[in-house]
Amino acid sequence: MTSDERRAETAARLRELGHEFVGRDLSVADLEEVARRAQALLDLVRGAPPKVRTIPNGTLEHFTMAVPDAHTVEKHQLFTDSFVSGGANPMGLGAVLWREGETAVMEVTLGKAFEGAPGRAHGGVVAALIDETMGLVMALQGALAFTAQLDITYLAPTPVHEAITARAWLESRQGRKLTIKAAVRSADLVVAEATGLFVSVDPAKFLAHLARS
Repeated sequence: MTSDERRAETAARLRELGHEFVGRDLSVADLEEVARRAQALLDLVRGAPPKVRTIPNGTLEHFTMAVPDAHTVEKHQLFTDSFVSGGANPMGLGAVLWREGETAVMEVTLGKAFEGAPGRAHGGVVAALIDETMGLVMALQGALAFTAQLDITYLAPTPVHEAITARAWLESRQGRKLTIKAAVRSADLVVAEATGLFVSVDPAKFLAHLARS
């Protein structure tokens, strides 16, 4: 197992721990034990050197992302530290992604820690999933862009502990402005629809800014 694979596996265990912690009624003694062990792990992690994020593909002139298609054996996570689709982010959603032609797709089963109303996912978490899926459309279009506006209509409660799927596609493009549409489904039920406005930026300038920071 590679270092990246081990990191993702460890992050998955930490995500699972967080969801179980939220969903369990621990005794005071158990809470004290969890706190003690968590502090020991925190001390261990803080003893490691800082992780430096690298520039994609190691170049400022080219910014490309290969989004796998639906026939890929294993779905991918392009940005390992992403809050939504990063397999190595212990506080993230852990969503997986792929493409269906020119449509970007993300799938996730939300755990207890992302609950809003009892048994329902928090609307902000659903919004993050939509925004990230729309962002994948930029990769399919060969563009680097930021979210300028995101309008969401929640049509039904989004469940936790059940798989939900978000799909996004390019509706129109005018100069630097790209309009993206998206829908989120739980089984055959559409739980949310959205329209996003994205504004493209010069990849070289954006990545140069990352390199300076």
